[in-house]
Amino acid sequence: MKLFHFSEDPGIRLFVPRTPGHRPDVPPMVWTVDEERAWTYLFPRDCPRVLLWPTPETNAADLDRWFGGRPDARIACIEWAWLERMRFTPLFRYEMDRASFRPLETDPWMWVSAANEIPRSVEPVGDLISALGAEDVELRLMPSLTPLFGAWEHSFHFSGIRLRNARDWPEVAPPSPTSA
Repeated sequence: MKLFHFSEDPGIRLFVPRTPGHRPDVPPMVWTVDEERAWTYLFPRDCPRVLLWPTPETNAADLDRWFGGRPDARIACIEWAWLERMRFTPLFRYEMDRASFRPLETDPWMWVSAANEIPRSVEPVGDLISALGAEDVELRLMPSLTPLFGAWEHSFHFSGIRLRNARDWPEVAPPSPTSA
């Protein structure tokens, strides 16, 4: 399995553990994503997005309504206001050495390290919309992501990334999957 970090900066030579600005309770870490879920980061860094996919627990009604009956569906929802940035933001994929990374208990497709990390390689992603298409991800453009508020109450996986940047997104955060 490969681990990746995505950045708009093509020149990172050393990744230093940091605490996310919006989560001061989290210890400093270097964050990566596994190869299977790397598509969830094929966006400009600050782009708010809702990512949905069926899980083995997804019931038939949700699978049919949200995913057209496709158990392998992957959907990324963004606001129209971000489309131009999707088209023109350069993004770089860093491959990281797995040796000192461990999976997060609550999101096992996210891997973290408390050590300084030197990337194995870096390469430009290229056209982000095409990259999503190559990963068989359905990109849905919406005036606002707000109609998806509460979608985590269904039987599929819901990830919200950078929702604080979404237009009119409520301040209430969704519960973590482990607390539901």
